[in-house]
Amino acid sequence: MLVSETNWIWDSWVADDGDHYHLFYLQAPRSLGDAGRRHLAATVGHARSRDLVTWEVLPDALGPTQGSWDDLSIWTGSTVRGDDGVWRMFYTATSTRGYGVRDQRIGLAESDDLIEWRKVGTGPLLVADPTWYKTLPEDVTASETWRDPQVFRDPDGDGWHMLVSARGLTHGQHDDGVLAHARSADLRTWELGPPVCEAGFGFGQLEVAQVKQVEGRWVLVFTCHPQEMTAERRALSGDYCTWSVPGESALGPWDIGLARPFTAEPDLFAAPLVQRRDGSWVLVGFRNTEPTGVLSFEIIDPVRVGLDEHGTLRALDD
Repeated sequence: MLVSETNWIWDSWVADDGDHYHLFYLQAPRSLGDAGRRHLAATVGHARSRDLVTWEVLPDALGPTQGSWDDLSIWTGSTVRGDDGVWRMFYTATSTRGYGVRDQRIGLAESDDLIEWRKVGTGPLLVADPTWYKTLPEDVTASETWRDPQVFRDPDGDGWHMLVSARGLTHGQHDDGVLAHARSADLRTWELGPPVCEAGFGFGQLEVAQVKQVEGRWVLVFTCHPQEMTAERRALSGDYCTWSVPGESALGPWDIGLARPFTAEPDLFAAPLVQRRDGSWVLVGFRNTEPTGVLSFEIIDPVRVGLDEHGTLRALDD
């Protein structure tokens, strides 16, 4: 478990260097008093572990840059190692332009050792395109849902893919969640295209999406606050935070209508799906109990998982 006396800890993601698991996580000072204020004060903390249980806290990885496009807060992302040996962190950022949490754009930082990070470029790496995704009426370069970039290598060796939590154009609130898709050959230049799934299945957001091949089968894992679902979805499936969908390939096709909740941990949120050294799979994350008044901002011990007969996540008994 990873817990801090001075900081709230919530969304996280993991990079594996072959020796340690590196956990990057959002944090904000408990001294803020009101946990709801943490989103505009978030930075990226860093810890590493050999077993996903005992963590060594390292220097903070990333924070806002004064006077830049990402000068307010840094949110969830992903970290991969390129063919050139350089580690790259794709992150979400907000700015002080006046749109608050609605001003979400994607940035890039690089590192040679996962410890010291340098930001790349003077502007966002990838912004929402109103051809396919909802943007702010005040500024079409920003969106109130354009975050959580997950980057992964194409399994056939054809460059890289990025999935971004976004809002589609065709449905209303709590029903318009989609995953934007972009491709790159070099991890620096990205071409944005249409989403890899359709809206209209009762999810307002598909947050912290992950695509993994578990037990030889592809699975998409995402998070959604129950408060961001339609009443029909909640009545059908219940109030759960972590969901998974089977697919035929790394790009699906992802039928979000087939999403099933991870019922073993109803409040588990933004939970990285990580493969351990023995080949087994676990979820790590935090329990989103804030809506009930319980502030449980800590990374829990791993929950061992596999796939059920539907190809979706289930908890395994130890």
